[in-house]
Amino acid sequence: MTRRELLVQTAKIASAAGMLLDARSVAASREQSAREGKKLRVVVTGGHPGDPECGCGGTIARYTEAGHEAVLLYLNRGEGYCGQNDLKNCARIRTSEAEKACAILKARAVFAGQIDGRAIVDAPHYEEFSRLLLEQEPDVVFTHWPVDGHRDHRAIAALTLDAWLSSKKRFALYYYEVAEDTLQFSATDVVDTSGVAVRYREACYAHASQQPDKWFPLQMEMVRYHGLQSGFAQAEAFFRVSQEGKKVLP
Repeated sequence: MTRRELLVQTAKIASAAGMLLDARSVAASREQSAREGKKLRVVVTGGHPGDPECGCGGTIARYTEAGHEAVLLYLNRGEGYCGQNDLKNCARIRTSEAEKACAILKARAVFAGQIDGRAIVDAPHYEEFSRLLLEQEPDVVFTHWPVDGHRDHRAIAALTLDAWLSSKKRFALYYYEVAEDTLQFSATDVVDTSGVAVRYREACYAHASQQPDKWFPLQMEMVRYHGLQSGFAQAEAFFRVSQEGKKVLP
């Protein structure tokens, strides 16, 4: 059975008693954040342009809709693939697509300067990435699930985790999932993204060179599946690395 078939089958037989996540507690967390009225700085790190939009574009839209600041921090500029275009043009094309997606989500694009498919995880790059991430002064950071099929995804997950640890866990840290790349994902929290579905789709389809018709439907299956689990039309799921501190999800 494929992962897609498993998701569909599981969604069909999910019952209230078997829900992983309690929609009422999620709503309560949102209400608490609204009462506090604090404007958050949110950073979403991704292995390539398009990954943050795919994995948590709806959540990004929820944050910026509420007046919070969002930064999409890409490990590289997607030099390794841009469809039928010449490879020498990929960095330019995918940077432009990332900036377009960020405009849709009302976020800001930042690039870490590594090369697509050639991610380096060593002491100098840990330190360089940590400086870049902490310069954004985040209250909450999202990154790839560390058990993932793409090495760039695994690399930025490791770099982000190291920055969190070196900062003495200064910010909340969440992992997200992307289509069929993510393996054995486990969720602790969800965000209702039903009301921002149009912006979510537009941000993903801004990455035209990545042929979103091939992967966006797969992501939507997961979004609807998590929505069914938690009582929403659509929802994005996350794993919070530490349960200490206040909930900061929108």
